[in-house]
Order: sequence, then structure tokens, then C-alpha cells
Amino acid sequence: MGVSSDQFARMMDKLAEVERAEARDYTSFSVRGKRFGYHWPRTKTVGLKQTLSEQLALVAERPDVFEVQFTAGGFGWVVVYLTKIDADELSELLFEAWRLSAPELLVDENPLP
Repeated sequence: MGVSSDQFARMMDKLAEVERAEARDYTSFSVRGKRFGYHWPRTKTVGLKQTLSEQLALVAERPDVFEVQFTAGGFGWVVVYLTKIDADELSELLFEAWRLSAPELLVDENPLP
């Protein structure tokens, strides 16, 4: 179990029209100008946009894997510990984060990879 930063990057590459922005300590990810994720290599964590109900469910179910990052604009962001999640689950959460920010037409043209 666990996902490396390289595996995470390959998962991100499968999503359509992802824009990356490099900062000193992290990389942020957007689709058509709307942010949906972050990656902090040093801490081996990612932050992903989710619905508020999904944020609460993930953290309540497995607080060793997920933690509340913040809420904004009706969405709940979660921190995901890459070393404690399997690739299939992370792939689904990543797609969901992307889907919540991508235009509907783009989502329809690009189903779950």
C-alpha cells in the first residue's frame, strides 16, 4: 500500500487539461483555471477538493489517512497521506477532485481513466 510521488504524477497526467503551478514547497493543479489539488513532496501529502459530505466521511472513516484541510466555496478539501492510501482509491479521489472543477462537457468527454 502507498503511492509514490511519481505514481501520483502519472495519475495526474491521465486527467485532461491539467495546469500545474510550481511554488517553493508545493505544486498546485487546476483545470481551466479552477484549482482542484495540491502536492507537497516533502510531506508526501496531497490536498484534494471534495464535497463537504465526502470530506467529513473520509476523515471520520480513516483519520490516519485523511485530515481536514479547509473548506471554501461549498467544498471540503482533504489532506491525503500518500504512504497510507492505495493507488485505486487515490485515483478515484483525484478524478472526483478534477470533476468538481472541470466544465461538464470536459468531464463528459473524459470519463474516469
